[in-house]
Amino acid sequence: MTTVLFAAGAARWTLWEAPLRRALAGMEVDLVTSAPPEAVDVLIYAPGGDTPSDFTPFTRCKAVLSLWAGVERIVGNATLTQPLCRMVDPGLTQGMVEYVTGHALRMHLGMADLRQDGVWEPVIPPLASERPVAMLGLGALGAACGQALAGLGFPVMGWSRRPRAVAGLSCHHGAAGLERVLRQAQIVVTLLPATPETENLLNAERLAWLPRGAAILNPGRGSLIEDAALLEALGSGQVGQATLDVFRIEPLPPGHPYWAHSRVTVTPHIAADTRPESAAGVIAENIRRLHAGEALLHLVDRRAGY
Repeated sequence: MTTVLFAAGAARWTLWEAPLRRALAGMEVDLVTSAPPEAVDVLIYAPGGDTPSDFTPFTRCKAVLSLWAGVERIVGNATLTQPLCRMVDPGLTQGMVEYVTGHALRMHLGMADLRQDGVWEPVIPPLASERPVAMLGLGALGAACGQALAGLGFPVMGWSRRPRAVAGLSCHHGAAGLERVLRQAQIVVTLLPATPETENLLNAERLAWLPRGAAILNPGRGSLIEDAALLEALGSGQVGQATLDVFRIEPLPPGHPYWAHSRVTVTPHIAADTRPESAAGVIAENIRRLHAGEALLHLVDRRAGY
C-alpha cells in the first residue's frame, strides 16, 4: 500500500478530496492528511502556512507532486531532495488559453478604449493578420496560447531562452531573438517562469524596442516586468495599455499605481487555476507511474528552476 499524504492545506483538502479519491480508485493507495513523515511514499503539495517546509523527515518519499504550475516557492528548498513534479493540467491550460485569447482580442479590437459619451466615432481595427503578437515563453501554456492566437489569424512569434519548435508559430530564442520579436510585436504576452534569468525581462530598454503603443498582457509572473519601467512607458505612450494578472506583491496593495491607471487593467490572479476535477487525474497518473517504475510526468529541472 502506497501512503499518499495530502500536504496542501486543510482548506484545499475540502476541494480535492473527492476528485482525488475518484481518480485513485482501484489503486493500492492510502490517501491521508496526516501521517508520520517516515511513512509517507508520495507528497501532494502546495506551499502555505500549514504545509511542510522541511522535507528532511520524509525519508521514504519517492516524489513531491505540486498542485501548482509554478514551483519557484519550493524549487530552491535545500531540504527537498525528492523528485519534484509541477502541475500541467488540461483544465489549467484551457483556462489560460481562454484568458489570453479573450484579453488579446479585447486589446486588438480596442474595446478598452470604447467611449459611451454620445459621440459616434467609428474606429475600425486592423485584421488579426496585421497585428503581430510576441509570445514570451513556449512551455505548455505559452505554446497552447500561441497556437490559439495563431488559429485566430494573428502572426505569432514565439520566444524562449533555448531553441523550441511549435507548430504554427515562428520561433526565436536567445538575446537576439528577444530583440527581434519585441521590435515587431504590437501585443506581447508573457508566460515565463519566475527565475533569476527572467527577473525584469521587460525592462526600460526592452520596452523601448516595442512599436509605439504596443500592448502588454502578463498572466505569467509579476517579476517578469520592471514595474517602474512599465509605468513610465505607459505614461509616455510607448506602451498603449497593459493587462496584468500577476504581481510582485499579492493581493496588489490598494494604493498601487496600477489600480488607478487609465491604461492598465488589473485582474486578481485569475488567468488560470488548477482545477481539481481535471488535475486529480494528473496526480493519479504520476502515482501509477511510480508503481509501474515509469518516468514521471512534468519533472522539474532543478538547475533551470522549472
